[in-house]
Amino acid sequence: MTDAPLPPATFAQPWAARDDVRITDVQAVVTAPEGIPLVVVKVLTSDDGLYGLGCATFTQRWQAVVAYLDHIRPLLVGRYPGDIEDLTRLIRFSAYWREGPVGNNALSGVDMALWDIAGKRAGMPVYELLGGRVRAAAEVYLHAEGADADATAAHAEELRAAGLRHIRVQTGQLGIGHYGAPPAPGLYDWARNPQGWRVSEYLRRTPELFARMRELLGEDVELLHDVHSRLSPRQAIALLRDLEPYRPFFIEDVLAPEHWDRLPEVAAVSSVPLAVGELATSFTDAARLVRTHAVDYLRAHISDVGGLSAARRLAVLADIEGVRTAWHSPGDASPFAVAAAVALDVSSPAFGVQEGHVYNAASHEVFPGMLDIENGWLTPSDAPGWGVDLDERAAARYPAGLSGHDGWAAGVRSTDGALIAP
Repeated sequence: MTDAPLPPATFAQPWAARDDVRITDVQAVVTAPEGIPLVVVKVLTSDDGLYGLGCATFTQRWQAVVAYLDHIRPLLVGRYPGDIEDLTRLIRFSAYWREGPVGNNALSGVDMALWDIAGKRAGMPVYELLGGRVRAAAEVYLHAEGADADATAAHAEELRAAGLRHIRVQTGQLGIGHYGAPPAPGLYDWARNPQGWRVSEYLRRTPELFARMRELLGEDVELLHDVHSRLSPRQAIALLRDLEPYRPFFIEDVLAPEHWDRLPEVAAVSSVPLAVGELATSFTDAARLVRTHAVDYLRAHISDVGGLSAARRLAVLADIEGVRTAWHSPGDASPFAVAAAVALDVSSPAFGVQEGHVYNAASHEVFPGMLDIENGWLTPSDAPGWGVDLDERAAARYPAGLSGHDGWAAGVRSTDGALIAP
């Protein structure tokens, strides 16, 4: 193996293409219309006006993704954009040390942009390139939150009134570190870290929250919850058993990825469905989750596992193994990632539910054509490609800074001050 430079001919089109359209540039556009850095990949071609857009958003380390795209640009310029499989394999293997969120987000952004180009050239939405619809639209869940169970219940009522039939419920607790909700008032006065996160309080409050939700919402609304990887296997078992009477639709990320090998023993003792995969940073990691038979819903972030090309393979594997998909798609996924997820949702028999996010007005300005949730549904665009565009002038009005996640993560500590993985 050598690191010596190779002649440009090495990266030339390796076989005859069916026409002379070629990739001319790969650009990164970073924008933050909601204060969350979003990385968009734009692949330009020699066909005037033909370009593709994809999501490469690794919010916490977005600058590293932009730098990575500079490395892979020479591999792509001059190549035929229809060879998606070869180009994405080239990006993946050329780094030698592969996988991880930086490289895979860069790869994913290019992959999605190439699918966008393919749809535009064919004059078809991407979901038709995947085989067409097996359902009309994707049912969505949104997040209800509050400092206590009553506040979360009030928010859940608002979402139900807006047409949501799947609602993820989160409630606060004392201090810093709880996930998905504002903090409850008060501190642990006795603690070395009065603002710490305490697992015993979490294990008590969460079943109380579900009891309140069922009392208010009855059985017509499916309830979901995100543990955010905070529990040991024994603690996860205790929580799931306490939640069984309330029939959750799924409980997400009960274990950190370092302990995913323990998922089968957790799944074996409870009937509560498990959703896992947000922290999978490669196709192979996500595929192993599906094949454990301990996961009921695959929650992978499409930009972390290799883009649409990888995610469609995962959807096929999930269908074979009896697992459903529930692609990760919060505010740190751009509207192109949402479009890719929904294209899979409506074309795959493995679909379970789709995470949703209500974008602000500035996001609609930056991303014309983006999908909106209507009465609890996301429906794909019938326009060629994703049907979503990028207004670069508008994007420039919302420059990205460093992610605020680092500061939050540094504060996620126990009552004795020890750092807790968020």
